[in-house]
Amino acid sequence: MILDIARLLLFPALMAFAAASDLFTMTISNRVSLALVAGFVMLALPGGMGMHDLLMHFGAGAAVLAVAFGCFAMGWVGGGDAKVAAGVALWFGFGHLLDYLVYASLFGGALTIILIQFRQWPLPYPLAGQAWLSRLHDKKSGIPYGIALALGALMIYPETEWIKAVDLAHLAMR
Repeated sequence: MILDIARLLLFPALMAFAAASDLFTMTISNRVSLALVAGFVMLALPGGMGMHDLLMHFGAGAAVLAVAFGCFAMGWVGGGDAKVAAGVALWFGFGHLLDYLVYASLFGGALTIILIQFRQWPLPYPLAGQAWLSRLHDKKSGIPYGIALALGALMIYPETEWIKAVDLAHLAMR
């Protein structure tokens, strides 16, 4: 039962925290990425994931980390975004990775267009006192891509083995 509750709550909570953190501070703490890795291990091992599957999931995480850090080196994404993307890839493995990357890219494109439009308008005076909103409105600031990464992940997560393994009937009876 505790394993089922953790499967239902841990990953979505970490994604929501990453998105909110990126929105309000334009940073994602390393603790989020470390929690993704630790949470994966804590749920995969007791959940009975075999060694081959475990290695494939770590391979997906490593592949995304390598590509994402290349993007970070080019200045295209932030370091926190790169690490969160790798953490999500660890959870999804290669089986759901392409779908996740497509969703994250689509949400990222939409977010970028919305922010470009938002930054064209003057910020209303009553809102100008909000530091996070001023930072988000600043044309020189980046895009909080962690929001797109989290939205993409939350779109895919219900289709993963993590959720399919949850015994909802058993949880409903409690």
